[in-house]
Formats: sequence, C-alpha cells, structure tokens
Amino acid sequence: MFYIEVFFITLILSTFFALGGMGSAVALVPILNFLGINFNASKAIGLFVNTSTTLTATIMNIKRKTLNIKEVLPLALTMALFAPFGAILSKYIPEHFVKILFALFLVFSASMILFGKKEKKFNNITISFMILLGSFVGILSGLLGVGGGAIVVPALIMMGMDTKKVAVITSFVIPFSTFSAFLTYLSIIKIDFYLLFIATIAAILGGFIGNYLMHFKLDQKQIKKIIAIMLYMLAIKMIWSVLK
Repeated sequence: MFYIEVFFITLILSTFFALGGMGSAVALVPILNFLGINFNASKAIGLFVNTSTTLTATIMNIKRKTLNIKEVLPLALTMALFAPFGAILSKYIPEHFVKILFALFLVFSASMILFGKKEKKFNNITISFMILLGSFVGILSGLLGVGGGAIVVPALIMMGMDTKKVAVITSFVIPFSTFSAFLTYLSIIKIDFYLLFIATIAAILGGFIGNYLMHFKLDQKQIKKIIAIMLYMLAIKMIWSVLK
C-alpha cells in the first residue's frame, strides 16, 4: 500500500507541476520525508527523478539543434563536479539545519514563481560567471537534493539571456548535477530501488500527462500561483517539524 501511495502522490505532483512547466522534485523531497522516508533517501530519489524527467527534454533539444553545448559546458561540468561535494556535506551538517535550508529554498522558489521579473539587466555572461554559478548551484543541488533550476533560471535571465534559451540551457545542465549527486548518495546511504523505480515511473508518466493537458489552454499563471502557495506551505511544515 505504501508503494501505491507514493506512486499516486508522485503522479499527481508531477502532472500538476508539469502543467506549470516545472519539475516536481522540489516538492517531492519534503513530502516523501513527511511520509516517513529518510531525508537523505528522499533527496536521492528526488535527484534521480529530476535526472530522468529533464533528460528527455535535453535529448529533444540536442536533436532540434536548439542548444549550443560549447556555450554552456562550463556551467554543466562545474555543476556535475561540485554536486557530489554537496551530497557529502549532508553527512556532516546536522539534518535539522539542512531542512531549514531546504525550507528557505522552497520559499525562494515560490517567491521567484510569484514575483520574479524577467528583465534584462546585463548581457555579459562570461566563463568565470558560469563556473561560479555552477559551483554554487552544484553544491546546493547535492546538499538539498534539488535540480537548482530555481537559481540557474533567474541568474541567467538577470544577466540578459533570452527566457526561451534559458529554459533549454536549464534542461541540459540539471541532469549533470542531479545524477552526479545521486551517485554520491548511492555510495553513502541505502536506497530502496523498488521505491526509486516507482517514483521515477510515476514522475515521467505525470510529466507526459501534464504536457498533454497543457494543450487544453489551462490558465498556467493560476497553476503557478497554486504551486507557489504549495511550496510556501511545505516550507512552513518543514520548519515546524524541525522546531517542534
């Protein structure tokens, strides 16, 4: 029954988040933990789900030749290099501190959905900036078990990059950090591979359903507002669980 519960929760989350054009792992990690799954195991599952759901989009973008790989390779490789450090840090940083940090990340993600402005301010994205951004996002991705898109997207947009191009870049670089961090967690904790398989299948299926339903002209702005509220609520619940 537990596996069935996880399957349907993941399916519903993935479908709904896909309607808003987003990945569900950021919400899946705390919810799995609330269901009684070890926090690090929840993060590992979230990382693998993120890898699986963004990999398809990456392959499609490469086939369509909408991605200049050389341009974003410094960002992707740096994220892949530093994500394992974040995963290793989770062994030494107290869990309650990581949970508070995760809650703050949820608040940040929700705030970017609601209030993030897509204004061009600069237009000078250097390799140094890519490496610095990749290092920070990689460590955070490994530590929290998230893709890091909530940071990559606003950072690149703020630097003057086109929104559609940012979406393509993000779908390409995220699997690098999430998969390398997942492999690190795989070496330091025990993972229920059956649970991992169920959550991944449900997330991929939910992504397809969500993308299909998007063609029915649903109000994406309203969906994103609901997602933001959900993330705020998860953040509050996570902080409450730490403080009580």
